[in-house]
Amino acid sequence: MEKYQNVDAKSGTSKIVWFIVALFVVTALIVCGSMYFSYNNQEISLRKQAEAQRGKVEGVFDTMWKTISQQAQVSNEYKDAFKEIYPDLIAGRYSQGNGSLMKWIQEANPEFDTSLYKQLMQTIEVQRLQFQKSQERMLDLIREHETLCETYPGTWFVKNKTPIEYIIISSTKSKLTMETGVEDEVDLFR
Repeated sequence: MEKYQNVDAKSGTSKIVWFIVALFVVTALIVCGSMYFSYNNQEISLRKQAEAQRGKVEGVFDTMWKTISQQAQVSNEYKDAFKEIYPDLIAGRYSQGNGSLMKWIQEANPEFDTSLYKQLMQTIEVQRLQFQKSQERMLDLIREHETLCETYPGTWFVKNKTPIEYIIISSTKSKLTMETGVEDEVDLFR
C-alpha cells in the first residue's frame, strides 16, 4: 500500500509541476502577445502622426509663403502709390508763388508710413518660427519611431521597421553649410 501511496504522491507532484509549467507558458504567451500588439499599435500610431504632420508642414509652409508674399505685395503697392502721388501733392501746394515756400516750412508734409514694413517683418518672423516648429515636430516623430524600432524589447516585436522618410525643407545655403561645416558669410547686405 505504501508503494501505491508513493506513486500517487509522485503523480500529484508531477501534475503540479506540469500545471505550473503550463501556467508559465500561457502567461508568457499572453505577455508576448500583448507586447506584440502594443508595440505594433505604437508604431502604427507614430507612422500615422508623421503622415499627418507632413501635411501640416506643407500647410504651414503654404500659409507662410502666401501671407508673406501678400503682405509684401501690399507694402510694395503702398510704396508705389506714395511715390506716384507725393510729387503731385508737393507740386500743387507750392507752385502758386505766393509765399508758399514759407508755408512749406511750417506745414507738415505727408510722410511715408513704415508700419507696413514693420508688420511684414513681424509676420516673416512669426511665420518662419511656426514653420520651424512644425518641422521640429516631424523630426521628433521620426526620432520616436526610430527609437521604438531599434531599442529592446520593441525591436523584437515591431514588424514594420521601414523608416519614415522626410526631406527637411531648407535653403541651398543651409544645406551647403551642413555639408562643408563652414559658414563664413557675415555681410547681410552684400
